[in-house]
Amino acid sequence: MEYTITLPENHPEITLRQLLEEEWLVPRKVRHFLRIRKNVAVNKQTAMFHQIVRSGDQITLVLEADDYQYQAIALGNPALINVLFEDEHVIIVNKPAGIKTHPNQPTENDTLLNHLAAYLKPAGTQPFVVHRLDKETSGCIVFAKNPLVLPILGRLLESKQIQRFYQAIVEGQLSKDLTISKKIGRDRHDRRKRIIDSKNGQAAITHVHVLKSGATSKIICQLDTGRTHQIRVHLLSIGHPLVGDPLYNPGSRKQRLALHAYQLKMPHPFSKKEILVTAEPGLW
Repeated sequence: MEYTITLPENHPEITLRQLLEEEWLVPRKVRHFLRIRKNVAVNKQTAMFHQIVRSGDQITLVLEADDYQYQAIALGNPALINVLFEDEHVIIVNKPAGIKTHPNQPTENDTLLNHLAAYLKPAGTQPFVVHRLDKETSGCIVFAKNPLVLPILGRLLESKQIQRFYQAIVEGQLSKDLTISKKIGRDRHDRRKRIIDSKNGQAAITHVHVLKSGATSKIICQLDTGRTHQIRVHLLSIGHPLVGDPLYNPGSRKQRLALHAYQLKMPHPFSKKEILVTAEPGLW
């Protein structure tokens, strides 16, 4: 596959080697193949790794089939894909509630990743998982469309540059905004669940903004971290479990988990332009 990327305005002058290694996080083996095969060009001219690149330069990379390892994905139903944003490198979709993000077994073909693989197949591309949503959670989720962009998206996620906002409905009257900073760990008695574990858990931070308070409360949650079941466990820990949560609030009568990844904001991994998507309809 051939990819041409224009360096954005105000990009610092650096060597091509620095661009590939430090900014685009191209693996050493792939950089080696790009160099010896002369598969890198700057402004349509074969490039040397020591040359300087700057704003406005067009960098062309040609990736061979053996540069990256691909894992075969069973094809699902492309009609189930609701695209919120798509270009050559990134696709953001609106995940329905009730399906998993990705398969755990090679024979599975009814997860979001399977459906997205079927959607992308006519263009000869394949999806790569960047982050996950619980099976019961709906809304915005990002996938890479090629292995080149995957580590860059991973770094954006780790550095909190991919901002995620969730609509949620919780039991009880939650009267004021708050930030929950409780460590989350595995439940030793139920492998499906997570618990607050101040000693051995992983750091987790959830910001909660209250929109409407009553017998149930409508809130917006923003994550600084992405632990498994983070919002669900954090809200349970303060006595306000999510409405409809089959795992942490089994007595709730609502048909589905009241958690929806309503909005996502991030810089494009190459152009740096802001991407802002909203997954409609929401919970209210």
